[in-house]
Amino acid sequence: MEKIAVILPVYKNDKVPYVHLSIDSILNQTYKGKVTLYVGVDGSVDRDLCACLNEYESKGVKVRWFNENRGLAIVLNDLLDIVRKDGYEYIARMDADDISMLDRLEKQMTYLLAHPEIDVVGGAITEIDEEGKSRNKTIIYPKGPKECYDFFAIRNPHAHSAVLFRWKFFEKAACKYRPEYRQNQDTMLWGDGMRKGTKHANIPDVVLRFRFTNSLFKKRRNGWDFAKKQLADRNMINKILGYGFGATVLGYMMFIMLVSPAWVKKIAYKVLR
Repeated sequence: MEKIAVILPVYKNDKVPYVHLSIDSILNQTYKGKVTLYVGVDGSVDRDLCACLNEYESKGVKVRWFNENRGLAIVLNDLLDIVRKDGYEYIARMDADDISMLDRLEKQMTYLLAHPEIDVVGGAITEIDEEGKSRNKTIIYPKGPKECYDFFAIRNPHAHSAVLFRWKFFEKAACKYRPEYRQNQDTMLWGDGMRKGTKHANIPDVVLRFRFTNSLFKKRRNGWDFAKKQLADRNMINKILGYGFGATVLGYMMFIMLVSPAWVKKIAYKVLR
């Protein structure tokens, strides 16, 4: 059976209980082939998180310790280089605060083997709160390549931590993650890929529990500079992929939302998500 590498970045602010749940959800997958987890530690971490990762390293998890915090894109690229050197053709993404469904990789690999034209597959996600309780919200992403392309005019066609790549995605895209992006790396990766003809899909099954925290908007989506960068990125994607005037208008609407107070963002998230 095909073997799968899973790449998972870890940072100093990641909570040990969340990391345990995330890693265990990968180690206990129902997929019968070989699954190897590669963790990239981006900068220094506290004693408890270090002990947690050392424990998993002793159980066969591949942990790469990077002394300097260099950003998500660089860590992911380093992990991609490592798994490629180790001979992996299939690479899954995972985040340290999310939880994969135990049959996630089995279902996604089954799909890719049945659809050799597809370069990356995601799936539906369901939201959980800080305590792991359901928020009663499931997000279903577009099904096939045409639907993913059309959907990308509005927002990302995948949940980043829920995808399984073929290595040929990166060969087709002729790039990996753009290192100059400390945020928005996935958006630019999808744009770079689609521009070169990568084929995207999602399965309808829920493959991931996405942890939605109260600090989500304050931590990731605040700031005038970030909003301007988001708008510039969206306008560039609209141009290279040939999206129309409507996509440009949506980009400016997103800009207004990003510079709005947190309570406005929460309302917009509920409506648009």
